[in-house]
Amino acid sequence: AAREIGRLTKRDLLMLGIGLYLGEGSKTHERIRIINSDPKILILAIKWFKNICKLQTINITPEVHIYPDINQSTAIKYWSKILNIPKKQFGKTQIDKRTNKSLKKKNKLPYGTVHLAIKSFGNKELGVSLHRKIIGWIEHSLK
Repeated sequence: AAREIGRLTKRDLLMLGIGLYLGEGSKTHERIRIINSDPKILILAIKWFKNICKLQTINITPEVHIYPDINQSTAIKYWSKILNIPKKQFGKTQIDKRTNKSLKKKNKLPYGTVHLAIKSFGNKELGVSLHRKIIGWIEHSLK
């Protein structure tokens, strides 16, 4: 498999990121966000945001979503280390307190999920314009 794939080019990363955003990204409300629980997927998303979308680490605000049985500090520490993003940069943690959740899924996501939210800090090229560009890439790719 590794031989067949070979070394990824910048275009390969562009297309891989478009596919990732198509499956895991926010396509409404002109907010840039990718949601997942797999560290490898989130690391790839960050690489795509930085190398293709020209974002800096400071533009990426992870928001952790957990269940009540997950320790918030432990989850943030874990994701901060995995994603190489300072803890102070994390947004508000959401705790899912729904009581109708299946007990079969308990402990399946020991650190919850991460929403990689993008903040433009007033840079128009990194806000709504970038979201529209990403949606354009997706629409063109689906033709």
